[in-house]
Amino acid sequence: MSDITTQNPYTNKVIDTYQKFSDAKVKNVLKTAKQTFNTWKLESIDARAKLLDKVANTLHQNIEKYSLLITNEMGKPISESRAEIEKCMFLCDFYRKNAEDLLADEIIKTEATESFISYDPLGTILAVMPWNYPFWQVMRFAIPTLTAGNTALLKHASNVSGCALIIEDIFIKSGYPKGCFQTLLVDHNQIESIIEDESIKAVSLTGSEKAGKNIAEIAGKHLKKTVLELGGNNSCIVLSDANLDKYLDVMVKARMQNTGQSCIAAKRFIVVESIYEEFVERFTTHVKELKSGDPSDNDTTIGVLAREDLADILEEQIEQSITSGAKVFFGNFRNKAYYQPTVLVNVKPGMPAFDEETFGPVAAIIKAKDNEEAYEMASNSRFGLGTMVFTEDIDSAIKNISKIEDGAYFINEMVKSDPRLPFGGTKASGYGRELSREGIMEFVNKKTVYINK
Repeated sequence: MSDITTQNPYTNKVIDTYQKFSDAKVKNVLKTAKQTFNTWKLESIDARAKLLDKVANTLHQNIEKYSLLITNEMGKPISESRAEIEKCMFLCDFYRKNAEDLLADEIIKTEATESFISYDPLGTILAVMPWNYPFWQVMRFAIPTLTAGNTALLKHASNVSGCALIIEDIFIKSGYPKGCFQTLLVDHNQIESIIEDESIKAVSLTGSEKAGKNIAEIAGKHLKKTVLELGGNNSCIVLSDANLDKYLDVMVKARMQNTGQSCIAAKRFIVVESIYEEFVERFTTHVKELKSGDPSDNDTTIGVLAREDLADILEEQIEQSITSGAKVFFGNFRNKAYYQPTVLVNVKPGMPAFDEETFGPVAAIIKAKDNEEAYEMASNSRFGLGTMVFTEDIDSAIKNISKIEDGAYFINEMVKSDPRLPFGGTKASGYGRELSREGIMEFVNKKTVYINK
C-alpha cells in the first residue's frame, strides 16, 4: 500500500507522510459507521445540535493551529485561512440555533386523525471533497448531515490529508460518538467499491465536472442519491451605471480571493463598452496593489496555487486564449506554483478564458455593447453556479433574474456561500443544494406518516 505525502506548495518542503488505508481497514471503517448510525439516529435533534457548540469552541481554541495547517498544505494566505475557520464557526452557530426547527415534523392536514412528514436520517453518507477550502467544504457538508442523524465518511483531496485527519479529530474532541465522522485515506480506485457498499446511502461531491460525472455514474448504478457541487465560470456583469468607487474592491476580491482558486469566483467580467476602458484601468490598478508573497505572512493577499500542475493547466489556458486573440493587459508571470495576478482583455467566446473554468488569479474582461448583450454573454456558458450584477438600477436587475439560469444571482455583491442561504448550481455546475434548510434536507428520508384513531 503506497503512501500519501503532503507538500508545502510555497516552500516545496514535505510536510508529512500518511499510509493509505488497506481494503480491510476500509471495510472496518464502513462497519463502524453503520453500527454508530444505529444509535446516533436515535439521539434527539437537540442533543445532536448541542454538540455544535463544542465543535465551534474547538475551532476557536485551535484557530491558529488549523489556519497554519491550511496555509501550509494548500498555500492559502493565512488571513484567509483564519477567515475560513471563523466561517465554520458561524456555520455551527446557524445549525445549533435552527436545526430543531428545520427538522421538525411538518403537519399536513388530511382526512387522517393525524398526518405529517417525518425527516429521518438515511444512514452513512460519503463525502468526496476538494483542497481549495479544506475545512469549509467539509464542514458545510458534515455539520447539517451529522445533525440530521446521519454518519459521515470523508475522502478528502490527498494534498490536504492533514486537514482531513484534523477534522475527524475535531468531531472526536467535541464529543461525537466514535464512527460518527471518519476520514478515509484511500485512492480514487477504491471509491467505487466504497460507494457500492450497502452501508453507503448517498454521496456528496465537490470537485470537477469529470469527477462529478464519474461519481454520479457509479452511484446511479446502485440507485444512490448524489449531491454535486462542481465547477463554475461565474460572470460579473458591470453595467454602465455601476458604482466603481463603491464596489471595485468587491469585484477584485471576487476574482482574487483564495488566489483565484474558487468555483464561485468571478471569472468573466462582462463590461458595457461605455465604461469598459475606465473599468480595465481601475481594476488593474487595484490588482497591482495585491501583495504576493509567503502565504504565512499576515500581509500577503496572493499566495501560490495549491500544486504546480494546476499552474501548468492555467498557463496553457491563457496561452491558448492569447493565440486566439486575447491580450495580456497586466501580469502573466509564473514561477513554479506561483501565478502572478493577470488581467486579460479582448476575450471572446471560443477562447478558454471565456468558455472554461480558470482556476487561478486570472481575470478575463469582455466588452459588451449594451446591457442586453451583457446578460446574453453571461448566460453563454455551460456552467450555472452564480452571476453577479453591478448596477444602480436595482429594479432592472431584479427583472433580469429569470434570464440567468444559475443557482445564485447577486446584485452589487460577490457570489458567496452563507449558512443561511442554499448553495449550489445548475447545468455543468452540478445539482442539489448545501446549507440552509435545503442543505440539511438533502440526506433525509421525507417520510409520510398517516394515523387514524
